[in-house]
Amino acid sequence: MPSDILCIDFCLGGVFKLELFLPEEYPMAPPKVRFLTKIYHPNIDKLGRICLDILKDKWSPALQIRTVLLSIQALLSAPNPDDPLSENIAKHWKTNEAEAVETAKEWTRLYASGE
Repeated sequence: MPSDILCIDFCLGGVFKLELFLPEEYPMAPPKVRFLTKIYHPNIDKLGRICLDILKDKWSPALQIRTVLLSIQALLSAPNPDDPLSENIAKHWKTNEAEAVETAKEWTRLYASGE
């Protein structure tokens, strides 16, 4: 792994690995963050890209990496199916949230067990 890429473990009912890349323009440009662990979430696509405003148009050089990570953690706890990256998962979340949450828990058991 290149030295300018940081691998971070998130534990939220599972261990989710993320890749954090700081571009040359950082802190004027946002960091690039993506999930390496497969996850069932309407705001994260199959490539691990994250739909989060502070990683895009709401970025500010005053924001810290800690803020980015806390925002991602909050997004995991409170998905926003109205601003999805994964249309199918968002549709599932809107039509049957309880079932979608169970699917997310199952994926966490399958892919984020920390092993």
